[in-house]
Amino acid sequence: MAIIHVDMDAFFASVEQRDNPELRGRPVAVGGRPESRGVVAAASYEARGFGVYSAMPMATAVKLCPGLVIVPTNHKRYKEVSEVIMEIFHSYTPLVEPLSLDEAFLDVRGSENLFGPPELIGTEIQRRIGEELQLSASVGIGPNKFVAKLASDYQKPAGFTVIPQEKVLEFLAALPVEKMWGTGLKTADKLKSIGVYTIGQLRELSQSFLEESFGKYGTVLYDFARGRDTRPVEPNREVKSVGREITFAEDIRDMAKLRQTLRWLAEKVGRSLRRDNTKCGSVTLKFKYPDHKLVTRTEGLQPTNLTGAIYATAVRLLDKHCKPPVRLIGVSCGKLTREQVITLFQDEQQVKEERITMALDKLKDRYGEEVVKVASLLEKQ
Repeated sequence: MAIIHVDMDAFFASVEQRDNPELRGRPVAVGGRPESRGVVAAASYEARGFGVYSAMPMATAVKLCPGLVIVPTNHKRYKEVSEVIMEIFHSYTPLVEPLSLDEAFLDVRGSENLFGPPELIGTEIQRRIGEELQLSASVGIGPNKFVAKLASDYQKPAGFTVIPQEKVLEFLAALPVEKMWGTGLKTADKLKSIGVYTIGQLRELSQSFLEESFGKYGTVLYDFARGRDTRPVEPNREVKSVGREITFAEDIRDMAKLRQTLRWLAEKVGRSLRRDNTKCGSVTLKFKYPDHKLVTRTEGLQPTNLTGAIYATAVRLLDKHCKPPVRLIGVSCGKLTREQVITLFQDEQQVKEERITMALDKLKDRYGEEVVKVASLLEKQ
């Protein structure tokens, strides 16, 4: 039993409450404004008491909680705090697998001779986060990642739950199936339709039945119901895609406006790739219609991190597949690689664009993102 899962409690909202004393004890939601079709990125526990939760439309959150304080997201600040949290984790083990800014798995096998048993390490981590950052974290400890993650969620906030191997089946039995990591609403609804509401009830189904009903995921369900999980903690887990999206305040019918937005999104994604010295081999366009129907289309391309190439691919997909009006549009880049692609006969235009892009990046790094814009991004006067 040497896997620890640490999950910060209402992370974004807690950082805002810590940094602004006026917000403490009040219902807080971090995210976009309701009039701009914003969604809740995080909700304080005071707000959760009114039924406000992450991913909820902010307009709905305001109706549920009339006194809700809305705070815009500050990802730069959250990332700074997250880096300190990860440093605390790494002071106990190099085997840290971040899942997001506010949670991670730790494999502390090999660290016990230095720092004591997993329970003591988890206690110290929770204490240090509280004392050094004035934030709350929940800790789960178990024999594998699946059990540890369920344990950290068991007694939030500020929970501390240890599930030894001999208690795993008992711990899992009464938990609802939707609590299982990776089980979405469709899977949970399908299980409930056949009378399976708890993990204990799931354990009564045969592996062959689950595989017939859920395909390859049926094997995962069978193992999870028995507390089995052989996945290792992966400290260098690769990011598979980089993307940005925007939800419009009003449905957009104008293709020129959509192309302009795509150019802005492509620049943001391209900058992220270039900062990380990464190139992409595919571009995915994502858009959502007013009826909430979501469409994604992907096209491959030669590995690149140039804004122009990303934008050109995205706009081809837009012209071919999108029929406005739309309420959301996004661009993501996949098939990421850091390998250098050697081209014997380089395109002169591409070389020129690379030089210009590098020069613009240096200007933005020094003077800010708004120091220079391409003409298509300038608002019409």
